[in-house]
Amino acid sequence: MVQDKANKNRVISPGSKDASPRILFDRSSEDVYSDPGSPMSRRTPAGTYVIAKIKKENDEGTYVLLKGSGATPEGNIPFLDLFDINTGSKERIWESDKERYYETVVALMLDYEEGDLLLDRLQILTSKESKTENRQYFIQKWPEKKACQITNFPHPYPQLASLQKEMIRYQRKDGVQLTATLYLPPGYDLSKDGPLPCLVWSYPGEFKSKDAAGQVRGSPNKFAGIGSTSALLWFAILSGPTIPIIGEGDEEANDRYVEQLVASVEAAVEEVIQRGVAHPNKIAVGGHSYGAFMTANLLAHAPHLFCCGIARSGAYNRTLTPFGFQHEDRTLWEATTTYVEMSPFMSANKIKKPILLIHGEEDNNSGTLNMQSDRFFNALKGHGALCRLVILPFESHGYAARESIMHVLWETDRWLQKHCVQNPTDASAELDACKDEVSKGVRDSDNQAVVASGRDGPELADFEHEGFYSLPRFNG
Repeated sequence: MVQDKANKNRVISPGSKDASPRILFDRSSEDVYSDPGSPMSRRTPAGTYVIAKIKKENDEGTYVLLKGSGATPEGNIPFLDLFDINTGSKERIWESDKERYYETVVALMLDYEEGDLLLDRLQILTSKESKTENRQYFIQKWPEKKACQITNFPHPYPQLASLQKEMIRYQRKDGVQLTATLYLPPGYDLSKDGPLPCLVWSYPGEFKSKDAAGQVRGSPNKFAGIGSTSALLWFAILSGPTIPIIGEGDEEANDRYVEQLVASVEAAVEEVIQRGVAHPNKIAVGGHSYGAFMTANLLAHAPHLFCCGIARSGAYNRTLTPFGFQHEDRTLWEATTTYVEMSPFMSANKIKKPILLIHGEEDNNSGTLNMQSDRFFNALKGHGALCRLVILPFESHGYAARESIMHVLWETDRWLQKHCVQNPTDASAELDACKDEVSKGVRDSDNQAVVASGRDGPELADFEHEGFYSLPRFNG
């Protein structure tokens, strides 16, 4: 089985010159509702893996197991199908609970054996979790399909056992359906506690159709993994609000990047404000990598929405990635205007809200070398912006060392407490004060670059598929 760029799955016979490739599935990769799943594999005596071939008793057909996420308008409902590669017929032999739990197939529990793998001897490892119950593992054996629990892990952080989690749905002004996961602190009562400071953490994506962009991805029943900026800090967390950048037909998505970015985030912010859970003047935005790029653009083009931003390991000048980025296939010379207009570096003079930049010193991602943050910081500082750059020694695109992770937590919490929680009701007051200091030649201590190790260093400009990309959010 092979898959090409257009997402056509074919069956081929490498040992036969006469056999022509035969298409099994022909679908848009953006359409998650039609995803048939991926074939499961099993281990060989050599330690390698091959596609598991399944046989039924008294049946000459050749079957494979297709494991899929099962995306639906109500959320993901994972499944396991028995697929006949000769006839194309499918039989659903396992499916996740649809109401309370989120279950997935983890692996086949049979190593390679001589002969065919019979369906009646099938054993699979599955996981099961809910909003409030952490993940446990089970063995299921055929033909009984009775699940036997093999783990009993305690709740990893009982302080969050009563965390409030909800998958919310709302609409962009052009009619595109959007979703996000909203987390509220344990014990929070809207009628008593009122609106909270809010952190929006996201990562944009490109699509060729509005229908695909509006499809629901994820499950409302997944267990909430802890992040560095948790609801225990008495924040509302809006995790992963969908930000589709759509280019239908011959239109290129990024030609309207800023317009669609702002429209998507405006809809998300309006939703949490309308629900009463977020204070309009205490909403921060953040992201990692392309999410950092998003953050800087939002502070430049939609400053009315946010009080501050946190941008980790991002690229801010698209002329430094001239041969494409993300799903942009055009070069800088083919789409000069788009590259320039998308670059927050080119709009550094428009950024007036506080922004925290964090970057690994040894970032090995070719599109996000740390000079991106260095140069962006200097551009911001040159225009009097309230900014801070943190360089993490020896770290790459994702952060690994305990010292780095703890320092990122400290920087993130400090920034949010100072520029979000303590943000004045009049959002312009802080900016006016900043302008006064700049005019007098006074530089705020936050405008000084630091090295995360704490040693003195030169003045440098100072956490989305797929490391620690989600440090300041819950992994729903």
